[in-house]
Parts: sequence; structure tokens; C-alpha cells
Amino acid sequence: MRRKTRCLKGTEVIKMDRFENISPLDYRYYDESFKDYLSEEARIKYQAKVEAELAKALAATGICSAKIAKEIEAASEKVKADEVYAEEKKTRHDIRALVNIIRKNVSDEAKPFVHLSATSYDIVDTSNALRYKESVEKLVLPALLELEKTLIGIALREKGTLQIGRTHGQHAEPITFGFAIASYVSRLGNRIKKVERAKDSLAGKFSGAVGAYNASSLLVEEPLKLEENIMKGLGLRVSRSSTQIVEPEYTADLIHGLVSAFSILANFSDDMRNLQRSEIAEVGEAFEAGQVGSSTMPHKRNPINFENVKSFYKEFMPRMFTVYLDQISEHQRDLTNSASQRFIPEIMAGLVSSAKRLNKVCSKMVVDKESMERNFGKSSASIVAEPLYILLAFHGHPDAHETVKRLTLQADKEGKPLMEIVKGEKELQPYLEKFSKQQLDIIANPGKYVGLAEKKTEQLCEHWKKELGL
Repeated sequence: MRRKTRCLKGTEVIKMDRFENISPLDYRYYDESFKDYLSEEARIKYQAKVEAELAKALAATGICSAKIAKEIEAASEKVKADEVYAEEKKTRHDIRALVNIIRKNVSDEAKPFVHLSATSYDIVDTSNALRYKESVEKLVLPALLELEKTLIGIALREKGTLQIGRTHGQHAEPITFGFAIASYVSRLGNRIKKVERAKDSLAGKFSGAVGAYNASSLLVEEPLKLEENIMKGLGLRVSRSSTQIVEPEYTADLIHGLVSAFSILANFSDDMRNLQRSEIAEVGEAFEAGQVGSSTMPHKRNPINFENVKSFYKEFMPRMFTVYLDQISEHQRDLTNSASQRFIPEIMAGLVSSAKRLNKVCSKMVVDKESMERNFGKSSASIVAEPLYILLAFHGHPDAHETVKRLTLQADKEGKPLMEIVKGEKELQPYLEKFSKQQLDIIANPGKYVGLAEKKTEQLCEHWKKELGL
């Protein structure tokens, strides 16, 4: 089905087919779940919801009747984006256009109380806080939690799968693949908690054009109580201080949490696509029937999903800089964040899309244990260098590190296993004789030199399952 959208072009409201849109989020990466929270229709509906809550609060203080408040609420629930955009052709002001549409659908008795004592950003910033909060609750956190659950499953399943650890792109020490995944479990878990805290800190305001409650002071004796009642009805905190706008740091903290979570998804994707390299081949994306890896090379199985997430991250991560710029507003308000903040929902859409994509591909991830063993075998003869030098030092060798370093270079030069060279060193024999059976076993079988990888994997997964209620 070809989805129709509407946009404002000059003074004309026009209908567009989805493939006539500009943003790839609309024509390529659209998700039906986005529309109730991230769309333009949603933005206007949330603003109308704040207008309705204002009317309820006015009624609670006796400024208008409960009947009028209900009338305004009913009219607010019926507001459509295309109506507001059509009205904006005349008003050249989006919030006044919204107010006019609500006023058109209430009685003359109710008209004076629509938007009474509000300034535009009482509505805009409060509705944004509510929309962002609910977007995170309904879209972002479920996607991240589902991915976290999948990663925990992989980590526990592969907690004993031997893998060579890599630092600087080089073979380092043995780990397990589950341990490598558990690192991302912990990092993503931390970001989920950060996003939850930032979401709950979002605040609204009803303090007027400069934040001093000038207008509401004309109506009620306790303007702060009026503001508090509006926010309570919406389920929001009250911004401790505000000018014409809410303190921007609340939003900045939330978006930082989202973008830093995106960083973890991108880092994970980089690792997984590198492990898919032909010469490594330790993991793979499950290919669907009929899927094509290359338009010219039939044998290709490209890591397209992991690459897509990295590509999304490259697009949306730099937008954090714009959010920081939006913290700056001259005096009590300027309009330099007016257009830029409208793109914030796209960051959420990009993150949700990427989390869902990763969850899907990870749910079917292929782990090639034979390749992991083969790659480990390439370095198994040399990675005993670390435990060897540590144990030699522990048993009293005065220069263990330099000695093992020298023997490692000799082994490389002669193309022999390190331990073969070590056994020929008479001066090391007195120290080797002090090694316990368990220590000798590790030296002889480097695949056992995984430290607490398996135990740590279990601990991390259990912690985050409990912490996140998974």
C-alpha cells in the first residue's frame, strides 16, 4: 500500500506519495509504530493534549467550568495535522493555528478559555517532553530491552566457546565468545538505565513568555500550583526553572543517553562485521532464501545488517552536536532551536530501527566454532608467553619478562613453538620444577588460559537480567 503524507509548501497543503518524500526514514526505513509518537500528526496531537490539560487545570481552579474543560478536551482530541497546517497558511504561526482549530470546534462560551494565559512554548516544550517520554517508553526502551535479552541469550549460550581475544587488531589472550558478547550486555544495560533516568527527568512548564508567570498571575493566586496541576495531569515533572522555554539540559541528557546507546550498537556492529571477514569467518549473518549479497558476485554474503547500523550511527551521532547547540538561547528565548529540534524524533527512529535490525540478525547469528578454534590455533603456541612469564616471576625468576620476550623472538625466528624453546633453556628448569600441576596444565594447554571469562559472563548476564527485569 502506498502511504500518503501531507506537507506544507509555501501557502499550499499538498499530498505526497511516500516515494515522493525526502527523508529515507519515510520511504525506506518507515516503521508503522513510529506514527503514534514520532510523526507530525503525533506532534500536533501531543500539543493538543497539553491544551486540553490546561483547560482541566483552569476548571480545577474555578476559572472555567468542568463542562467547558470537557468541551475543550473533546475538541482537542479531534485535531488533525492537515487542519492545523491549513490554518497556519493564514496565521503563519503553528501554535496559534492549533488554537484556532480547537476554538472552531467549541462553543462561544468555551472559546475564551482555549490557550488562556499560555505562551506557545508552554505548549511546545511541555508537549515535547511528554512525547519524548512516551516515545522512549513505548518505542526506544522495548527495542533496546529486546536486543539486550537476545545478547544475554547469546552470551550465556557461548560462555564456554573458546575465542582468541584481540587488541589493536592482533591476537592477544584467550577469552570466550560469550565473554565478548557479555561486554556489550553490560555496556548496553548501563545505557538503558541512563535513558530510563533521563526519560523520567523530562520536565514541562507553564510559566509564560519569560518564565516569570506574568500571565497566569492575572488569573490565579497560585500560578505555581496551576503549573503543578497541569504537569501532574500529564505525568511530567515541573521544570525547576524556566524562561520562555524549559531548561534544555533535560532533553540534552536524554538525547545523550540515546546517542551513546547508539554508539554501543555501532561498536558491536563493527566487531561482528569484522568477525565476518573471509579470513576470520567466526560469525555470520543468516541469509534468507533469495537474498543477494552482490549484484555481480554470486558468492558474496555481505554483513549488510551490521553495516547498516554503522551507517545509521554515522548519520545520527553527529546530531548530538546540534542538541548541544540548542542548549544556547539568548536571554529568555530566541528561535534558533525552532527548526533544529523538530529533527529530534528522527534520532529516536534511527536508534529504534537499528536496535530492531540488530535484534533480528542476532537472533539468527551463526557462530562458527571451528573457525574460532582454527584462528585460536594460529597463536596458541605463542600466547603462553604471558602466563609463562608471570609464573616464572612468581617462582622467583629475577628477569622473567625480558627472558620470555627473548625466547618469544627466538621462537618466531626459528618457527618453533615457544615451549619447545623454553624446554631447551637449562637456566629455566629450576623455576619450571616449581610449577604446580595446574600451572603446567595451563602452559601445556593454552585453551584453558581463559581466566574468569565464563564466570564473569554468567555474573554480568545475571546482573542485567535482574536489573532490567528480563
